[in-house]
Amino acid sequence: MNFGYSINQPRSINLDKNDLSYSRQLLREHPELETCIACGNCTATCTAGNLTSFNLRKVQTLVRRGEYAGAYEELSKCMLCGKCRLVCPRGINTREIVLTIKKHLAGK
Repeated sequence: MNFGYSINQPRSINLDKNDLSYSRQLLREHPELETCIACGNCTATCTAGNLTSFNLRKVQTLVRRGEYAGAYEELSKCMLCGKCRLVCPRGINTREIVLTIKKHLAGK
């Protein structure tokens, strides 16, 4: 029977199945990530974000969830211009974090 609608697949994430080891390692290497208040300044000033669908906050969320393939794909859009670092109210070196994540995930 067709009722005129469909049931969407759930978008829940099973964190027990995802490997969070790199996420924990990244937080040990860059403890300043814990101070991020998700203000969105990095995304608002991003050159790549103005030209593509790149979103640094999305990358951070993907890494914290253990979804590294999606994070690496997003990071390929980053131009490494450093504007995000300049506007961060917490002084997080976002450019260095992007480089660290790219370096680690390149081998996966």
